[in-house]
Amino acid sequence: MRQLLRFAWIEAQCCLFAVLFFLGLALVRVVPLPVNPADALLVWSLGVTLVLWLVRWETGREVAVIVGFHLAGLVLELFKVAQGSWSYPDTGLATVGGVPLYSGFMYAAVGSYVCQAWRRFDLRITTYRARSTAAVAALIYLNFFTHHVTWDVRLPLALLLLAVTWRTGVHFTVGRRRYAMPLALSFVLIGFFLWVAENAATLLRAWQYPSQESVWTLVHAAKLGSWSLLVVVSIVLVAGVKAREGQLYGRPGDRTVLRAYEAPEVTDPLPLADRVPAAGS
Repeated sequence: MRQLLRFAWIEAQCCLFAVLFFLGLALVRVVPLPVNPADALLVWSLGVTLVLWLVRWETGREVAVIVGFHLAGLVLELFKVAQGSWSYPDTGLATVGGVPLYSGFMYAAVGSYVCQAWRRFDLRITTYRARSTAAVAALIYLNFFTHHVTWDVRLPLALLLLAVTWRTGVHFTVGRRRYAMPLALSFVLIGFFLWVAENAATLLRAWQYPSQESVWTLVHAAKLGSWSLLVVVSIVLVAGVKAREGQLYGRPGDRTVLRAYEAPEVTDPLPLADRVPAAGS
């Protein structure tokens, strides 16, 4: 139970950006404002990003990753809204093609979570096929666009992803214990919680699917698979950044395949989650 509570506390810290985004989303719905809620949420999100960087909660590289996620998400949003996949009930001045610019921060929240988790859990990936996994991730992202005009190949891509990550493990630290799980399992777990968050976001009318225009309904469970695949893109991008920082390693002999073991004694009086690098480091 103690380890579970430690894990939950670190997870809560990793989700700070997302929590603050949802707080802003709730505030613009209940607080009377002189501006459109969409514009107010954009200002809020920009402010959150700036403050988290100034207090060194996010490093300079992590902010750059967040910006990258924002742009990639915004491109996807522009296409999906044009196709009628979903719509935004509120569009203010800061809107392009029917998509308010705050929408990119929803994807940025995913990028922030992955970056924070990588640092606070001291993540390592073993037996990682960087090029193969990145290629599959690119095809997954491309399929979000192409399936509107050709076949939807997300299932074959999911099977291909499972093949290229079959022996890939992700290792993380909770307290003084080290754990590991298959990388593919982490995609599904994160995707599930993103699906839960999506239900909360549509309830707060951040956006809405055609089936939710008259009355809110639960987001279809098929979206869970879509989020799990989108997480692949997130982790591949962050892994690329971390590889340059020397944080990514992996040889077949290094794997600890789903086995927890005692980490070396920690002499630093600060918990691992508090030993964060300075901004831009």
